[in-house]
Amino acid sequence: MTGNRRVLASVYPGADTPFAPDTGPTMHHATRIAALLGLATALLGGCASMGASSPAKVTDGVLVGPNGMTLYTFDKDTAGSGKSVCNGPCATNWPPLMAADSDKPNGDYSVVTRDDGKKQWALKGKPLYYWVKDTKPGDKTGDGVLSVWHTATP
Repeated sequence: MTGNRRVLASVYPGADTPFAPDTGPTMHHATRIAALLGLATALLGGCASMGASSPAKVTDGVLVGPNGMTLYTFDKDTAGSGKSVCNGPCATNWPPLMAADSDKPNGDYSVVTRDDGKKQWALKGKPLYYWVKDTKPGDKTGDGVLSVWHTATP
């Protein structure tokens, strides 16, 4: 077996068989190459999306933050405004789901800038908050407070 065919045989089983004169690799080999390229593209695409994770997940039909605590939306926030109207004492009772400066929008999640310049996650343009009186994962005691706070749902 010649050097080139030996290399091909190590990468593509069956490549050690002689090619037809002046025709190059057989269609079988071209199919294998195309399949390998497709697989490589799919794997690389999957790796690229691994860094972009969602800031919240769904548990029992509601969104929860990374700590497992229920997330809420505020009726007085305007979807898509890019800001939160819950600041100061409001944010003490309803802590925002904070985003890092390096976080980027991902699917239905966007990042809004708060009055203090810090970043906060939003779902479909509505900022997301925790409720200070929820004490353990699964608590939803903030749902319906003052008829303007609601559990966030996907």
